[in-house]
Amino acid sequence: MTQQPVTFQDRVRRLTGGWLAAAGLALHRAGVHPDAITLLGTLFVVVAAVAVARGQFQLGGVILVLGLPLDALDGAVARAMQRTDRRGGVLDSTLDRLADGLLFGALAYYFASQGALDYMLLALLSLISSFVVSYVRARAGEAGLSVKIGLLDRLVRLLILMVALLVPSVLIVALWVMAIGSMFTALQRLLYVYQHLDREV
Repeated sequence: MTQQPVTFQDRVRRLTGGWLAAAGLALHRAGVHPDAITLLGTLFVVVAAVAVARGQFQLGGVILVLGLPLDALDGAVARAMQRTDRRGGVLDSTLDRLADGLLFGALAYYFASQGALDYMLLALLSLISSFVVSYVRARAGEAGLSVKIGLLDRLVRLLILMVALLVPSVLIVALWVMAIGSMFTALQRLLYVYQHLDREV
């Protein structure tokens, strides 16, 4: 297998791996199913998106911060229960795309309601770019190549968005960073696929 560069998400997982494993084991012993955690995390996103669509950016940011640990706990519980089926991964990835659509869609709706159509388009561009990043990874995975590299993976994008919502004065700059940075990340992943796919299969 080709060794991929260490990403920001890899570093976060190393730092939090110990307590996540302990929390996952405790939740598993308590009878909590990982899919329930995934669905609960999506519920947090839905509530946050409603707040964002109403222009309550800081409230939306707080809700996202509160729900962020759930994004990692579902995997920790699945590992604790030694889950072998791939249904949880499909559910998690699907709901991640739904979450991205809800959050950026909520921003687009808010800007449209304020008549700021240029910012609405910027929010939609950020959404499209983030979807392209995930799409490259998914198609590469279907071809047998795991691709997680890139400047703005989902965790980084989510952290940028949370900071931007908590500090609304930087929101537009953050959207530009996510729109351009996500497209650059997609190109990074495409380049990695072109360099390594034939060597893997």
